[in-house]
Parts: sequence; C-alpha cells; structure tokens
Amino acid sequence: MPSVDVIDLNNKKVGSIDLSDEVFGAKVNEDLLYESVRHHLAGTRRGTVKTKTRHEVAGSGKKLWKQKGTGRARMGSIRSPLWRHGGTTHGPQPRDYSYKLPRKMQLGALRSALSAKLRDGELRIVNQFAISEPKSKQMRKTLDGLDAKKTVLLVDVGENKNLSLSSRNLEGVKMVSNREVTVYDLLGHMQVLMSEAAARKLSEGLA
Repeated sequence: MPSVDVIDLNNKKVGSIDLSDEVFGAKVNEDLLYESVRHHLAGTRRGTVKTKTRHEVAGSGKKLWKQKGTGRARMGSIRSPLWRHGGTTHGPQPRDYSYKLPRKMQLGALRSALSAKLRDGELRIVNQFAISEPKSKQMRKTLDGLDAKKTVLLVDVGENKNLSLSSRNLEGVKMVSNREVTVYDLLGHMQVLMSEAAARKLSEGLA
C-alpha cells in the first residue's frame, strides 16, 4: 500500500495518506492505456465530412441525347459520377466514430494511468484546494509555489467553483472532478495535483 505525503497550498508537508495498492500501485498496462486514449479520441471526432451523390448535385434530369443512333455511349444524366461536376460514388458520409469500450478495460486503464503517474513522481496530494476567491493571478502564484510543471491537471471532489474559475484561464491548467477524470487527461498533463478527498474517493471507487 503506497504511502504519499500530503502537502498544503504553501508546499509544506502536513501529513501522509495510504492509497489503495490496487489503484495506485497496480501494474501499468500500456496496451490498456493505448486503447483508452484511442477510445477517447474516437468519441471526440466530429464525423461531419460529406460528399454529394448523383441524387444531390445540381443539374438537370433530362436525358442528354437519344439512347441509340448517335454513335456515342449511352448517357442518361449530367449528374452521373462519370462526368465532371457529377456526384461522388462511395464518398464519405456523416458518421459517428465513437464505440463502446468494456467497463473493465476503462477501469483498468484508469488504474494504470494513476499508478504510472505516482510511479513517475508526477502525482502530488494536496490536503484541500481552499481557494478563498476566484483570482487567476493568485492561482498562478499558488501553482508556482507548488513547483507546478508546464501542464497541470487539478482533481478535486465535486464542484469547486472558486478553483474552476481561478484555473480556467490559465494556459496548460485543467480542473476536473474525481468522477470526470480520464486516462486522456492524466496522460496529457505533466503533473497531477489531487486533493486528499479525491484521492480517497478514487482509492475506494476503483479498488
């Protein structure tokens, strides 16, 4: 069971916390991490690309010349895919790229991501994000005092309005609740600052 130091917003140690070995000390499965990130990116694809078929392009429906007797190939419509400005055959159509990933795989990938962050020293536990007022300048100063890296993911329990408002305009900083944390966010940020309450919730929920 890994024991992690708990710090306050002044970067001073105020205690320690024992985290679940199944969640924060699990074996890192890189295949699961890949599948989880791929699943997340597939769900964010817009899928709005579209080409027009012969029934949708502009043009007359009149037969261009008579069927027989001209010596030319028979032709019924100017909108044929064989003609310039005609329709497109088997072109892309709007579609949903998202797909279902088994829940066991999602939870396993989340455990692997949390374990990897703790193993690499990129996860720090803060006793609580007690932000008195929503000030981006003060939040930036607090993060600098915590030796925050270029990109930081803040994880707290529930909705912390002051924390959300203080951090939303800071470049490279994102705030999520413990219920919304994803493998993509964990791997996409160089450092994770997690409240003690959120760490306990994740330890209990994913164990």
